[in-house]
Amino acid sequence: MEKKLMGLSCSLGVILGLLVLVSTAKSVQAMTCEEAIAALMPCQSFLTTPAPSPTLACCKAVANVNAAASTTQSRRELCECFEKYAPAYGVKPEKAKQLPVLCAVHVPVPIDPSVDCKT
Repeated sequence: MEKKLMGLSCSLGVILGLLVLVSTAKSVQAMTCEEAIAALMPCQSFLTTPAPSPTLACCKAVANVNAAASTTQSRRELCECFEKYAPAYGVKPEKAKQLPVLCAVHVPVPIDPSVDCKT
C-alpha cells in the first residue's frame, strides 16, 4: 500500500512532481512528499492505465497539490519527490504531461521527466 501511495505521487511527480516540482519528506508548505502522494491517489488509474481522462477527484487533487506548492522551494521538493517515486509505480510520463491541460490547472513548470528539479 505504501508503494502504491508513493507510486501515485510519483505519477503525479513525474506528473505533478514534475507537476509542481518538489521532493523529499520535507514539509511542502505543510505538505510532505508522502502527503502529496496520498493526495494524488485519485490520479493513479489515469497515470498508469489507458484511461482516456482523469477523474474530477484527480483534477481536484492536482489543483490542491499545486496550490500547496506555492514557493520555489516547495515546488523543487515535490518535483524531486515525484521524480523519485513515479517510475516505481508505472506512471506513464506522457499521461503526466497531460494532467495540467486536462485538469485546467496552470503549473509553473513543465511536467516532463527531463525537467531538472534543481532549477
